[in-house]
Amino acid sequence: MTAVPDVDRLAVGDALPQTHYTPDNVQLFFYNAVLWNAHRIHYDLPYATEVEGYEGLVIAGPLLGDWLAQAVDNWLGECGFVQRLEYSNRQASFIGETLCTGGVVTAVDRTRRTAEFELFVKNAAGDIITPGKATVQFD
Repeated sequence: MTAVPDVDRLAVGDALPQTHYTPDNVQLFFYNAVLWNAHRIHYDLPYATEVEGYEGLVIAGPLLGDWLAQAVDNWLGECGFVQRLEYSNRQASFIGETLCTGGVVTAVDRTRRTAEFELFVKNAAGDIITPGKATVQFD
């Protein structure tokens, strides 16, 4: 993919740069505090593991969606904006895991100056735990 996003040079199959994240307890705590999300699976390890049966503290689903938006927005920079974003959390992820975001161009409309992307958050095993889609509008 081109270094400076340009709808006229963009092609179906071009890949977004991938970004890796390994969130810790502090990031998870602050993220959920900002959302006023008090679900104990995000901050209370004994509750998450012993009561809910998770293997650790669960990374908040909206955080994964934010990372998908960032994958597109960081690449796009000042060349446009994310017009639409959708995603679905399909599998839990936990503190200590390294997750990877990325995506690929699936459609380009040069007349409307838009592009569509299939996005993903993958775990270390390569499983897509959060698939998504985005539409961007170029300036």
